[in-house]
Amino acid sequence: MLTTTTPTIIRIGGVDLHVAPPAGEGDPLVIVHGSWTDHTAFDAGAGPLARSFRLVRYDRRGHSRSEYSGPAPRRRDEDDLAELIEALEIGPAHLLATSYGALIALGLAVRRPELVRSVLAHEPPMLGLVPDPQVEAQLASVQAQLAVGDHAGGTRRFFEELVLGPGSWERLPEPLRRAAVGNAQTFVDLRDDPDWATLDLAALARLDRPILVTAGTTSPQWLGHVPIAVADGAGIPTRRIEGAGHSPHLTHPAALVAAVEAFARPAGAEPAPVRPARRA
Repeated sequence: MLTTTTPTIIRIGGVDLHVAPPAGEGDPLVIVHGSWTDHTAFDAGAGPLARSFRLVRYDRRGHSRSEYSGPAPRRRDEDDLAELIEALEIGPAHLLATSYGALIALGLAVRRPELVRSVLAHEPPMLGLVPDPQVEAQLASVQAQLAVGDHAGGTRRFFEELVLGPGSWERLPEPLRRAAVGNAQTFVDLRDDPDWATLDLAALARLDRPILVTAGTTSPQWLGHVPIAVADGAGIPTRRIEGAGHSPHLTHPAALVAAVEAFARPAGAEPAPVRPARRA
């Protein structure tokens, strides 16, 4: 049962996962962070979200305060999320997820729909669906740099060349930069999972759970194209977050909170209608 005395360390899938103290009241909302970061990346939106939801945040395996167990496929992260929801007795739960975390949330919704009430997925990096040879080459180069021990240099390259743009690294809060460098090994490990960037769109289309895929208006082209392709392939609506990029939880937390509150169903409230984004 989810209470304010829930332990901050929960044994899930053979590792210790760090779970932040729950906050707020209402329907449970679990935040699934992407690669490199941890639950603290959502600090700016946590308070506002807790006004409408019972908020649960955790560090995925191998990230920050959670235990690292070696390379693990995305399916293992999905299993961790499922076991966490079951351990806390909060299913079905709303899921708010970004980047690689969005792949995890969507994958879990397909495999274990009884645990999921809705999913808001921001920019899942579905390169298996929309291949981009240039981006794939850059990713491989960054992973190779990290693999030889240059975690600081490789991490900076990833943020500046692939997702946030030139100069973005220095604008990030120092604790987030430190966490990203410390969590870099989990990004190297993606190479061991050939299915990390794929998803069964036919199965996703058959789900009877509300799903919304969002994208920023300032994101790199490859990230902007992928959510549209996911939405088109599975009949899922999309929404653009004006002015935001790949990390709206950092740069536009109020807009992200508004999107969640409009889409998900807070206790005792009706969800706002979801309209497909206008496409250029």
